[in-house]
Amino acid sequence: MVLRELYLRRIRPFYDSELVKVITGIRRSGKSTLMLQIVDEIRAKGVPEDHIIVINFEMYRYRNLMQPDALNDYVEGRIRDQEKYYLFFDEIQNVTDFELVINSFRAGHDVSIFLTGSTSKLLSGELSSHLGGRTLSFRVMPFTFHEVRQLLEEKGKKVDVRQLLPEYIQWGGFPLVWSVDGAEDRTFVLSNLYDSIVLKDIILRNDIKSPVILEKILTYVIANTSTLFSGNRIAGVLTSQALKVSAPVVNAYLKSIVDACVVDQVERYDIRGSKVLAYEAKLYVCDLGFFHLKKNRVKDEYNFVVETIIYNELVARGYHVYVGKTPKGEIDFVVTKNQKRFYIQATYLMESEQTREREFGAYANVRDAYPKYVISMDPMTQDENGVRHLGLLEFLEDEALIPQ
Repeated sequence: MVLRELYLRRIRPFYDSELVKVITGIRRSGKSTLMLQIVDEIRAKGVPEDHIIVINFEMYRYRNLMQPDALNDYVEGRIRDQEKYYLFFDEIQNVTDFELVINSFRAGHDVSIFLTGSTSKLLSGELSSHLGGRTLSFRVMPFTFHEVRQLLEEKGKKVDVRQLLPEYIQWGGFPLVWSVDGAEDRTFVLSNLYDSIVLKDIILRNDIKSPVILEKILTYVIANTSTLFSGNRIAGVLTSQALKVSAPVVNAYLKSIVDACVVDQVERYDIRGSKVLAYEAKLYVCDLGFFHLKKNRVKDEYNFVVETIIYNELVARGYHVYVGKTPKGEIDFVVTKNQKRFYIQATYLMESEQTREREFGAYANVRDAYPKYVISMDPMTQDENGVRHLGLLEFLEDEALIPQ
């Protein structure tokens, strides 16, 4: 089992905190495994077994606890003293009005609460209102490149990272995909994962009226990862394919796709004005395996792929990521964490002087002193004018290459 240290080290300081720890991410990205790893670490601290309550709401045995009164009665019946209890609720969104029950546990007992959910909305609405800011959010992604390497090495396989990188770019990081070998089996697993997520986390959860339109929109945004979008643009594309749909419908369906963590909608950041812009966002698919299933372009494909893999890696490491706007152009990523900021340009290869001038020249109008990087798949790198050039493989393998 791959120890998901990327997330554990961020969550550990809060194991005993009264703040509710909320772990979100796409279905089958490893949230349940991460939660069990937290349980194991809390056990290792000497916490008695009867003070650890773990409920996975996707298991049939807990089907009767999906009503708030039933869940409340069950947990209250297991809290029998004034000592601290550790409560773990996996896929909590399956419980009706769970916000009320969670807040009651927090207010009435000495508890540390952990929640997981396959929706980015878990921290919005009622939960946010009832808990009044007493939450911490952690986003879990499918396996990073380094985690896939760890998984294969744990299986006793000898890994050549330069051979593994093209495989990872093609198949992404869903743990289940790497549990099988061969293109046919991996495609089968990916297809079933995709269908399950679309049905359970998008269609059923949002009462989608037209699954056909949803599928068309989903295919479009996945195949066009890392590009600017608008509801009008997508509606125009679908209408040209004899599927008439309005921009408001596209935006509503797109919201359900983002809520299911299938794609991220990344806002633009005006570097000169130091403010987030409310228009012209980009979409990034959460896993390149889905791109492999749905792609429909060949030209410049690898530029989009490199940009997407870097974005997902940054999110997995806990960074906040924006698309940067300069007075005369764009920076692929404005990245912030712990009150630090830096910039990243992403490209496939520095195969011409024109490409080099474009990527390094993107920083010409960025006058501040924050660190600046260009990341590409070139085996050899060369810094220029204070901008550091990193190889994609080195970036994926060494967290220390960028500010922590």
